[in-house]
Amino acid sequence: MAVEWREMDVAHAERLARNESLFREVNERINEVAGSLSPDDLGADDHRYEFVCECSDPHCTERLVLSRGEYDQVRADGTRFVLAHGHVTAEIEHVVERTDDYVVIEKEGVAAEVATGLDPRTT
Repeated sequence: MAVEWREMDVAHAERLARNESLFREVNERINEVAGSLSPDDLGADDHRYEFVCECSDPHCTERLVLSRGEYDQVRADGTRFVLAHGHVTAEIEHVVERTDDYVVIEKEGVAAEVATGLDPRTT
């Protein structure tokens, strides 16, 4: 029975990480479009843009306001995501940074492996 439960835990963590990775893909496109609107060097643009919450809830519609530089700081590590306050899933991630507007989380275990494998900046 313990083996079956562990397999369910792994499958659950993988699904949650895939949900977050999908939102990350959306934010990568937002960042690209924002970059095309701003010819400044990456991160030099201090204009703030609306990104989507990268939490594991597929129905989440929260918007987060960040500069491209702030977003790229999060994206420097393929296991990190930007979430709305209160959207952290403690079983697969932990908070590494808190701001007034959002939190930055880092994936753990299987979820970190999935997130790294699906990172559009490394594939």
